[in-house]
Parts: sequence; C-alpha cells; structure tokens
Amino acid sequence: MNHKPLVAFICTHNACRSQIAEALGRKYGARLFECCSAGTEPETAIDPTALRLMKKLYHIDMEEKQFPKSIHQIPRPDILISMGCIKGCPWMGHPFDEDWQLEDPAGKGEEAFLSAIHEIDMKVQALAEKLKKR
Repeated sequence: MNHKPLVAFICTHNACRSQIAEALGRKYGARLFECCSAGTEPETAIDPTALRLMKKLYHIDMEEKQFPKSIHQIPRPDILISMGCIKGCPWMGHPFDEDWQLEDPAGKGEEAFLSAIHEIDMKVQALAEKLKKR
C-alpha cells in the first residue's frame, strides 16, 4: 500500500468503545494509518466516563477531534474493525477484517471501562504492529 490505510472502528452507538479505539489509533498508529469511528445508531455525545478516563489515563481529550457519527458519514475504509456486533454488523462494502468482541462498558461502572480501555489499548497496539510489517 502506497498510502496510509484508513482504519474504521465500528460499533452500534459510536459513543464509547469505537471512540476509544479511534483515539488510541491516533496515538499509536499516526504514522501508519488514518483512523475514524462510526456507529449504526450513533448517540449524540461521547460517553462521559470514557471521556474522563481517556483524559486521566492518556491525557487525550477525545472531544477535540471526535464526535459520534453514522457509518454513512465516513469515507470507505481500507480496514474495518467491529468492536463486537451484538445487534448484527452492517455491510460496509466488504466484510470486517477483525471483530474484537468487546463487551460494551456503558452503564457498568468504572472497572468495566478500565477493562475495556486496557483491552482496546492492547488490540490497537497489535494492529499498529501488524500494519508496520506490511
């Protein structure tokens, strides 16, 4: 690939897991790939616990560059990653490259968020390593 691939992180509400993945994708993969996130039924705002913890843990203010958006508002991605399709994944022009099967921490307390953030962090770093070898 001569251009930086576009990685899209997809989930239902685009308010938590996919937003965290987008933020960490920017952190770990900026030289390797572009990234965005979207949802099939986007909320109107990013989850406040996700916002608070990402600021606390990584000093990332997701509200600076990110907001919930529909899958129809993003460009066609080169790499599609599902956060965990519980309600059924949408068709986005090609099958998902990976389904991370992450449980949604929304409404489940800070420990669930910390666990999800940690898991997303590891998966995004692994994705960056994989793309570095291409």
